Formats: sequence, structure tokens, C-alpha cells
Amino acid sequence: MSSSDWVTKDFYKVLGVSKDASSADIKKAYRKLARDNHPDSHPGDQAAEDRFKSVSEAYAVLSDPERRKEYDEQRALFGSGFGGGEGAGGFRFPGGQGTGGGFDISDLLGGIFGGGTRTRTRARRGADVETEARISFEQAVDGVTVPLRMTSDEACPSCSGTGARAGTVPRVCDNCEGSGMQTATTGGVFAMTEPCTVCRGRGLVVDDPCPTCHGSGRASSSRTMQVRIPAGVRDAQRIRLRGKGASGEGGGPNGDLYVLVHVDRHPVFGRSGDNLTVTVPVTIDEAALGSQIKVPTLGGAPVTLRLPPGTPNGRVFRVRGRGVSRKDGTRGDLLVTVEVAVPAELSDEAKAALEAYRSARGDQDPRSGLFEAGV
Repeated sequence: MSSSDWVTKDFYKVLGVSKDASSADIKKAYRKLARDNHPDSHPGDQAAEDRFKSVSEAYAVLSDPERRKEYDEQRALFGSGFGGGEGAGGFRFPGGQGTGGGFDISDLLGGIFGGGTRTRTRARRGADVETEARISFEQAVDGVTVPLRMTSDEACPSCSGTGARAGTVPRVCDNCEGSGMQTATTGGVFAMTEPCTVCRGRGLVVDDPCPTCHGSGRASSSRTMQVRIPAGVRDAQRIRLRGKGASGEGGGPNGDLYVLVHVDRHPVFGRSGDNLTVTVPVTIDEAALGSQIKVPTLGGAPVTLRLPPGTPNGRVFRVRGRGVSRKDGTRGDLLVTVEVAVPAELSDEAKAALEAYRSARGDQDPRSGLFEAGV
């Protein structure tokens, strides 16, 4: 943010507080506005995102006593706005608000208050970091916290991120004058803004590089992080953890952490959305005559399932609330598929009983309907 922004924006009005508001009142107002306009609560709403950025910008200045004092002094000196290029005293700056005519208001303000933004490193967002985690089937159903060893770029500990050797400091880039951006023309007609080719967008140039990071200001860092894998995660799902990636540079925000989750298979249970699945074998007589059978559940006591007489092979029964945990605290169901088990070997008594059943069945043919339909 340039120095001219400080006199053209009313941060007190943005937060809806008075100019003599206490730090506690400013913090309270910011929390409410940030919560009401957070992009996560208004996906796709550009207006809400813009309001959130304005609120965050205002709070970043007013929450810092030194920056707030500097802001108040600039506002008192040059008025609450320019309104077409006129200052508080009624005089007009050449070129409107310091954007033309060879005069830049940030030059004046920067000279009064220590150089303004020209001596500050351009803020950069930290890099996103990706990693993988393998968890069991049970952990995927109920959620789990796992330790992850992370390696990412952080501020160099030797130079504290400046990139300069201890005892020295970087200088402001002469090419972009500390802005980190430069203007290039294409065909002599159009102008485009791009990162400065001399300082690579940092706004600063290091003449005596740090021997540890070789002037980059970044160094590889390893740390162990406790990461919460939410309940209901699926195999090969990619989870995003905001602000858990590499640290930002020059006051920029941290990057995000992306975790690719691998879920091990279970020898008994499967999964269909928020429901667990299990196949339970039953005998011929249990399916034909009806019965009560025990069915296993994941991590809990077995449940009793009643099979009605004449239960066909492949019928699915539903056990409520024994499935996967959901975000709202409820659980899916357990889907039980009945599979009639045909014995490979029969005792003499069992064989005689089935022969008797065959005789009692008579001429009933379960396939007769296929021929009657012309198949």
C-alpha cells in the first residue's frame, strides 16, 4: 500500500469505529466484519471478498500503534481525501492525486515519514506445500490427527530473511525504486506492469549476499506438524489446510498445505459414500425359513439382524447410524448384503434332507418364467 493510500482511505470508516476508538473496540469491530465477510462463508461473492480485504487492510494499520499514529498524522496534515486533486488547504497537486505531471504524493509523504513504502520489501505469499499421508480404514471413518514431517522454504535464520550478510542491509532497487514492479512497453503503444528484472520483484538488491542462503533470504527448514485428517476422508482425497504452507516474505501471508490421503483397505468392510458395506454369508435354511443373525460393526459391538422367511440371495438390509461420521456429527448407515452360502460337501443326513426337499418341491421350476417370456 502506497503512502497516498493512507490519506485517501478512511480506515476508521471502513471498520465503523470513531477516531478515538480503543484497541479493544477496533479489534472487536474487525472480528465481526471479518467473520461476516470471510470468503469461506461467501464462496464466489467478489463483493464480500473485496470487503474482507478492505477490513483486513484497515485493521493491519489501526491495530499497530506506531502505524496508526503515522496514519493519523498523515491524515491530519493532508486532509481526509483529495477529491479531484485538492488537499486540505485547497491547493491542487499537479496531475491530480500524484499520478501525473511529474509529482508523486508518495515522494513527499515518504520523505516526511521515513521513505514510505520505498524502503519496504514487497510482500510475497508463501509457497504452497504438498505432502502425503497413509491412514487405516478405521481412521478414515472416524478422523485422526497424524504427525507429518514437513520440509519447506522459510526465512533464512542467518540473515532473518533479508538475504544480506550479517551486519549489512539490502539497498533499494534503483530500477524499480523499491516497488518491485517495472513498466514495459509493447510496440510503443501498450504498457504492461511486470516484476522488476533487477530485483526479481523484491524491491531490494543485496550487494553482499548471506553465505547461508546466497542472497535469496530463504532456507530449507524441516518441522513436524500435527495435522488433523477429518472424519469421512476418502482414498486419494486432497485436503487443503490454509496457512500451513511455507512462510510468507515481507509480511506476506503463508502458503497452504495440501495433503494427499491414502486409505488402506479393510478385510471385512467397504464403503459407499457415507455408508459402510459388509457382505454376510447365510445358510440355505436361514434364508428360506428366516432367522436372526449376528452382523459385525466397525469398532463396535455386533448387531442382531432378522431375516424374514424367503430372503433372496443378494438382498440388502440397512442398519441405521453405523456408517461414516459426517461433518454435522451424524453418521451414515451400515449396508448388509446377504449371500446364500452353498456347502461344497454334504453329510449323509444333510444330503438326505435335501433329496427329501427336492421330492416335496415337485415340478416347481424357478426358470419357467424365462421361457414363457420368449427368451
